[in-house]
Amino acid sequence: MGASQTRSAHKYQDLMDKTGFSLEQIKNLHKRFQQLSGNEETISRENLDSIPALANNPIRKQIIEAFFDKRNQHQNEVGSLDEIGFEQFLMVMSHFRPPNLKTTEEEREAMRKEKLRFLFNMHDTDNDGTITLEEYRKVVEELLSKSGAIGQEAAKAIADAAMLEVASTNVPHMAPDDFYEGITFEHFEQILKGLEMESRMHIRFLDVDTTTMRCGRSTS
Repeated sequence: MGASQTRSAHKYQDLMDKTGFSLEQIKNLHKRFQQLSGNEETISRENLDSIPALANNPIRKQIIEAFFDKRNQHQNEVGSLDEIGFEQFLMVMSHFRPPNLKTTEEEREAMRKEKLRFLFNMHDTDNDGTITLEEYRKVVEELLSKSGAIGQEAAKAIADAAMLEVASTNVPHMAPDDFYEGITFEHFEQILKGLEMESRMHIRFLDVDTTTMRCGRSTS
């Protein structure tokens, strides 16, 4: 019994070190993982696809794929997984962990970069290290056209104009033709340099409030 408890303590400590979550946060997330998996050891895309809060989300596919994208596992691998276990689930959720009062400026900057990398990976759907205008356009088109308030062609025009305008402001040395070829992660950082990401990138569709990592619907 003592040996089992020791192994369990070491396992939790390892997860805490890898993700930055507290023991309580990890236990809360494990409860949600068990709910999603039906108490199985892994979850699949089908498990996430069945979440009611995701049903009408225009980027549902990108959100779900992010959980199975090897690039989001902090292991410098590419490709996708068919299923993920709890530790892999935690690694993805760690991208949404907000800073706290003890977070240093260096840690905050690292956290910001990690969140931006996560977003970049969601847009870079072919894993080639660049986001083309076509990849970006697909996401914006889905966000705008599926709202029912605007047609697909109009959404396409808005996507093009918005991305080029932001890029021309923050990456002025890039010519339009260069931009159409695609932007790197470094360019992506510049484009979003004025956006405060550290505490605003949350996830609620799993019925987990990532500002506290507690299960259950947020009351805010």
